[in-house]
Amino acid sequence: MGRLEHQYGDNVHILTDPWSRTCLMRLSSPASAGLIFHRLLDSAFRRILVAATDHLPRKTFEVPTRMAESEPRAVLCEEYLDPDQKVIIVDVARGGMIPSHIFQLQLLELLPDKAIRVDHIYMQRITDETGRVTGVETAGSKIGGSVEGATVIIPDPMAATGASMAEVVDLYASRLDGTPAKIIVCHLIVTPEYLKKITELPYEVTILAMRVDRGLSDPDVLETMPGEHWDRERGLDDHDYIVPGAGGLGELINNAFV
Repeated sequence: MGRLEHQYGDNVHILTDPWSRTCLMRLSSPASAGLIFHRLLDSAFRRILVAATDHLPRKTFEVPTRMAESEPRAVLCEEYLDPDQKVIIVDVARGGMIPSHIFQLQLLELLPDKAIRVDHIYMQRITDETGRVTGVETAGSKIGGSVEGATVIIPDPMAATGASMAEVVDLYASRLDGTPAKIIVCHLIVTPEYLKKITELPYEVTILAMRVDRGLSDPDVLETMPGEHWDRERGLDDHDYIVPGAGGLGELINNAFV
């Protein structure tokens, strides 16, 4: 897949292939709703997961094909996903519920059942009287045990301020039993503000996304490479909604506008 050239750092990967761009364009359009919206959401996160597997542990081993019965040389010997790895998929409710389930089903096609675990984190934004985000409230969670040596993957559609994701990353990086081998966050859309927040955390986090939205930046900034004038880039309005964005995907996914 193509990658956007930018100056946000080596841990940030933005997809640029035509399939990804077109899928996300259609998903962002008000014309896409109901069943087609959910099918596009499913397709988009399958695409991001393919990119995320580049960052999973691999191992070289030999696998005979069906032809080996008649031809001894019919053996595959290449690098494959390590079947002994541990992957923890984190559902950040509510926007991450469907994406995390998509990741679970797709990875179960490639890795043993014992390799995959799904955790559930419940949190929501805290806003002031103007609607600006001031913090994150955690309502509860279901965490399946130690994170030692695991690759932690957190799929969440929209990455706006980074406040919620920073809380989740901190939880898995420093407050649970064990230390993860890697933390990967996967999004449809990120903002420059989000990227700044997450890349400045005291932990290494790999960020994958289909688009970076900086639509409220000055025209001269938009003419430059993303990240070149990072401090002048802006993708959030005064209520911390993404521009151009795609609307409230958590609301659209659940058809519940609260």
